[in-house]
Amino acid sequence: MYRKIALAIAFSPRIEALIAETKRLKDLHQASLVLIHIGKKTQELEQKLLAILEKHAVDPKQTKIIWEEGKPAKKIIQICNTENVDLLVAGAMKKEVLFTYYLGSIARKIIRKAACSVLVLIEPSVQPAAFKKIVINGTQQPQTPYVIGKAVDICKLEQAKQVFILNEIKMYGLQMATIGEDSEEEASKQRKRMVNEEIRYVEDILNTIDHEGLKINIKVTSGRWAHELAKFSESIHADLLILGGHENLTFFDRLFPHDIEDILGNLPCNLLIIKK
Repeated sequence: MYRKIALAIAFSPRIEALIAETKRLKDLHQASLVLIHIGKKTQELEQKLLAILEKHAVDPKQTKIIWEEGKPAKKIIQICNTENVDLLVAGAMKKEVLFTYYLGSIARKIIRKAACSVLVLIEPSVQPAAFKKIVINGTQQPQTPYVIGKAVDICKLEQAKQVFILNEIKMYGLQMATIGEDSEEEASKQRKRMVNEEIRYVEDILNTIDHEGLKINIKVTSGRWAHELAKFSESIHADLLILGGHENLTFFDRLFPHDIEDILGNLPCNLLIIKK
């Protein structure tokens, strides 16, 4: 699926785990690899990086290593554009403190502004494993058919054991559909009809996709889609949550959180944002 994968690295305690995880993805997708470090290049750091690459069987001669100085998020995005990167991998903390939330972490800026897909790993391991339990956002949005199609391809490649697609009944539509009903029985029928429509929406998309070999469960919620996705992903201990990309958010979206910002502020699991 991905021809060129980039990893944004910092010389933190998690650098080895992030390199190991990205090496697994590189091999799985048979992709080329780009390593990006925004900071001063020193002989000590270079030797440390080469030692980690050797330990995890990453050939430095077949890996493009880019050292740049400047504003991290801006530089990383520029390099990904120049290098035609398909997937950018980055590490992030599971939960941001309030101060960091309003300033905006590097990972958050990358997710919002990168043109390529972005994979955020919250608990990378030096012994990486495939994503076996995957949750996909199936809420009706313009990009949803594309996202589900790409997500299913990833699930097949990862040989996922459990795949869940969550769709949402719009609360306003549910209230309007049942407000004029004379009995609870009629209101219940309306709710059931709306649930079936959302299930059918996902099924119609899946009917256009080869998903043979995958066990896919369709679930319908009636809350805010981002909150429900995060809550469900955490409750089943999902390995990966997959969403579609969205337009750039403004500072006011940060003050009055956009749905996806709720997820970014408290990641339930590893997160993949698929962008065209």
